[in-house]
Amino acid sequence: MKDSHDIRQEVSNSYSRWVKRKVTIPKGEKPVQKGSAVKSAGYSEEELSAIPADAVVNSFGCGNPLAFSGVKVGETVVDLGSGAGIDILLAGKIVGETGHVIGVDMTSDMIEAAQRNIQASGMKHVEVRLGLIESLPIEDNSADWVISNCVINLSPEKERVFSEIARVLKPGGKMLVSDIMVDEMPEWVKADSRLYGSCISGAISETDYLQGLKKAGLQEVEVRERLVYDEAQLRGFVESEIETESASSSCGCSCGCDENGNKAFSEMEIHGFVQLMKDKIWSAKVFATKR
Repeated sequence: MKDSHDIRQEVSNSYSRWVKRKVTIPKGEKPVQKGSAVKSAGYSEEELSAIPADAVVNSFGCGNPLAFSGVKVGETVVDLGSGAGIDILLAGKIVGETGHVIGVDMTSDMIEAAQRNIQASGMKHVEVRLGLIESLPIEDNSADWVISNCVINLSPEKERVFSEIARVLKPGGKMLVSDIMVDEMPEWVKADSRLYGSCISGAISETDYLQGLKKAGLQEVEVRERLVYDEAQLRGFVESEIETESASSSCGCSCGCDENGNKAFSEMEIHGFVQLMKDKIWSAKVFATKR
C-alpha cells in the first residue's frame, strides 16, 4: 500500500502533465473547462470570460465554490489546491483591491501557471503559495473564507486538512468547498491509483466528510448542494481525467502507460466502472463556520 508521500507525488505528477499540455483555442471560440463535471459546475459565461482563458481550460474542479458564497469586498479568501487559478481570480474580483486572496497548491507547474494568469489579470491582491493543504503556509486566524474545488478528496490525510481549515479561519470565518463524495466504493476502486487523480479513489462518504469537519471543531456543517452523477456524466468525468488506450503515452512509447507505470484504461474497463458506480458518486457543496 502506498504511503501519503507517494500518493501526493503521483497526484502532483498527474496534474503537472495536464497543465503542461498545449491547448489551442480556435479563434472566436470560448475556452471550455476540462471535464463534463466542470462544465456543469455552476460557472457563468460572464465569470469565465472575465479571467484568462488558461485558468479556465486548466480548471479541474467539480463545482463553483464561490457561487452564492457571500464573500464580500475587503475579505481574505484562501483557496486549497488553487491550480491554474480559476477560483482565486474570481475571488479576487469579488474582494477587490482592499481584500486578499491566497491560493495554495503543492504542484510547482500549477503555481507557475497560476502566477502567469494572475499577472495577466493585473490583480495585485491575489497570490499563490507552494505548499500542502495538510500543512498550509497560512497564519492562524487569518482567513474570512476557505474555499476549495474538488481537491480535498485527493488528500491522503483528510483529517489534517480539516484541522488546517479550522486553524486558518478567523473566529466567525466560513468554509465553502465543492468536493466529490462516494457511496459503497469497492476496495478495488480504492486501490486503483489510476482513479486517484480523477478524484474518485480518494473520495470518502458524505457522512465521514461531515464528521471530519465537526471533529476539527467546525460548526454549522451542512451540504448545501448535491449533483449526483448519472452514467453519461460519470463517463465524461472519468474520460476527461484519465488516459485511455487511444491516447498517446506520456513516456513516448507504445506501452500505454503513464510515467508512474499505470496502464491506461481500456474502453471495456471504463464501461464496467461506469456501470458499477453510476448514481453512487456525486459532487457536494459543503459549508461550515468557525466560532
